[in-house]
Amino acid sequence: MSNLIRGLSENGGVVFCGVNSTEIVRKAEQLHKTSATCSAALGRLLTGAAMMGSMLKDDRDTVTLRVSGNGPAGVLIACTDGTGNVKGCIDNPLVELPLKENGHLDVGGAVGRDGVMTVIRDNRLQKEPTVGQVPLVSGEIAEDLTSYYAYSEQIPTVCALGVLVDTDLTIACAGGYLIQLLPGATDAEITQLEQNIAAMPSVTELLRAGKTPEDMMELALKGFNPNVLDEREVAYRCDCSHERTEEMLLSLGKKELEKLRDEDPNCEVVCHFCHTKYQFDLNELVQKAVDKHKTPVPTEENESV
Repeated sequence: MSNLIRGLSENGGVVFCGVNSTEIVRKAEQLHKTSATCSAALGRLLTGAAMMGSMLKDDRDTVTLRVSGNGPAGVLIACTDGTGNVKGCIDNPLVELPLKENGHLDVGGAVGRDGVMTVIRDNRLQKEPTVGQVPLVSGEIAEDLTSYYAYSEQIPTVCALGVLVDTDLTIACAGGYLIQLLPGATDAEITQLEQNIAAMPSVTELLRAGKTPEDMMELALKGFNPNVLDEREVAYRCDCSHERTEEMLLSLGKKELEKLRDEDPNCEVVCHFCHTKYQFDLNELVQKAVDKHKTPVPTEENESV
């Protein structure tokens, strides 16, 4: 489990969300067998998604982040529900690049700096999902999320994300924070916030020193007298199941299922997010598809009188 908090400045003008996502990123690395650079890339996206999910109004709402750059890592996806639990995947998890001049992992090079970030918000009260899309700024994820909020939602936002990978490729620590200014913030408050953030160590430095998300909030919102609104545990959690996978296959329709059956009646479906394998007999699924679409024959009991 990972610790996530949401906070608010005393005057209500600044919102903070911070998370220690170390266990989330460790789980992702174990599932997808990612290289150091890909662990950092996917880990940052999962961390950002967890915070975005925790800010949704309904636990049943969802957000999907899709980063499609021109880098060798391919497409990265992170999905979150309204509780902040996340799952994700990456096209090419073994991509590794030389370190940058500053000694950091080249996440931007792996993701690619030419592409788009797509954010799909699915609100259960709306008929259709809301889709926002912005060009990638750097491929480093945090800057791209900041850009999304600025251009698609017009919310001044600061986003910091970090994943520290040890030499043995295990995840030492991971986390991040989101800070948003609400309407009415004064120039003095903006200046104070900028100075606070500029003086802060990196996310991974803070976590490595044993700091908590609440400690991050106290540093970022120094002088704003922030209060914790709520605290929760978030995790890497896939919601796939045999039943949901079967429904997905049945949605293909009888003709498509018959084509698949003629190639091989034994079907195996592997979840992209957790790699769970589900086995199906396509003969049985074809019959279920037939039964599902049979038109009931009127009888004396159900005929209109």
